Amino acid sequence: MTLDQLPRGSGAVVTALDSRGAERHRLMDLGLLPGAEVRADLTSPLGDPTAYLICDSLIVLRRTQAREIHVELVTA
Repeated sequence: MTLDQLPRGSGAVVTALDSRGAERHRLMDLGLLPGAEVRADLTSPLGDPTAYLICDSLIVLRRTQAREIHVELVTA
């Protein structure tokens, strides 16, 4: 599944990034590395963008950006 499909309040682990070049480096600088834990935290009223909690930081991504990040749900 991709990050844009992650339900609000759910946690996941990043498995892969599809983006290339500067966009990939930007996402990696924000902490979106394979193995990183991420949680969908806040969603705007219209559903785009969404805020994600990564490495104790809150980052906001548009749906098009979140579609480039593959995740696996964390089961408790």
